[in-house]
Amino acid sequence: MPQESHQQRRNSQNRKFTRRSSTSQSSNRRNSNANRQQRTDRAYSRSGNRDYLTEQPRREQRAPRRDHHQEDGIRLQKVLAQAGFGSRRKCEQLILDGRVEVDGDLVLELGTRVNPDKQRILVDGSRIHLHDTHITLALNKPKKVLSTMDDPKGRWTLRDIIGDKYERVFHMGRLDYDSEGLILMTDDGELSQHVMHPKYEVEKTYIATVEGKLSGGVCRRLVHTGVNLDDGWVKLDKCTILDQNRDYTMVRVVLHSGKNRIVRRIFGSLGYPVHRLVRTQIGPIKLGELKPGSYRVLSPVEVKSLEKEVGL
Repeated sequence: MPQESHQQRRNSQNRKFTRRSSTSQSSNRRNSNANRQQRTDRAYSRSGNRDYLTEQPRREQRAPRRDHHQEDGIRLQKVLAQAGFGSRRKCEQLILDGRVEVDGDLVLELGTRVNPDKQRILVDGSRIHLHDTHITLALNKPKKVLSTMDDPKGRWTLRDIIGDKYERVFHMGRLDYDSEGLILMTDDGELSQHVMHPKYEVEKTYIATVEGKLSGGVCRRLVHTGVNLDDGWVKLDKCTILDQNRDYTMVRVVLHSGKNRIVRRIFGSLGYPVHRLVRTQIGPIKLGELKPGSYRVLSPVEVKSLEKEVGL
C-alpha cells in the first residue's frame, strides 16, 4: 500500500477536527438550550404560572370590541321613555342625534338593548335614573293657555300651571289655544305613546256650544255619514244635544280622531261655528269638578284603567 503523503495526512486530520468541532458545538447548543429551558421552567414554577407557555401570540389576544348590546335587556329608546325623556319616537331621535352614551360610549343603533340596572346611561352628559313609579296628571286647561311646556313669546303654558314640581312630565295630546278642558300629562313615555297613537282609538268627549239651532238630523248625519274635510272623511261616535235656544246649541260629542281642531272643523264645515269647546273625558279619565287652571295626580286605579284602555 502506498504511503500517504504529508499533505493527505494533514487533510485527514483537519476533517476529523472539523467533525469533532461540529459535534462539540452542536452538543454545546443542545446543552445551552436545555439549560435555558430548565431556567425558564424553574422561573415559571416559582411564579406558579405554567399556562403562559401555551399563550397565543399577543396579536391574537386583543381586547374584544366594546359591545353594549344585552340580548335579554330593554330597548334603549324604551328605557329613555321610561326615564321621562318623551315619547318613544322622541327618544329614538335622541339616539340618532348622538346625545346618548352607554358606559362612556356613544350609541347610535336604535335596536340596542341595555340593562339600566348594570349599565351607565347618559343623555347630554347627565346620567338617567328610572323612576320606581310614574306620575300621571289630569289638568284643566283654561282658554288662552298653550298646550306646550314653554313659549318663546312668553305666553302662558302648561308649565305655568304645574310649576317645577314635576320636571319630567309632558302632555299627552293638545287642545288648541281657545279650547278648554282635560289634558293628561305623564312622565311615562310608553303610556303617552299609546294614548296618542291612532291605533288604540282612545275616545275623547267634548261639550261644544255651537252657533245656531242644531237639529237631531244633523247629529245623526255626523254619526252615520260624517263629513268630508280637507284631510279626509271623519265621523262622530256619538252626538247628543244637551240644550239649545234660538242662538246656540250645546252638544256632547264623542270621537276617536285626534286631528288638529277636529271638532271645530266638523261643525264649521256645516255652518255651525263653535263658540266654546271643553274636553271633559279621555278614555276612562274624567275632568270631573277640577277647576280651570288646576291639576291633580291620578290614582293608581285610574292609571291602571287608562293602561288597560290602551293595551298596556
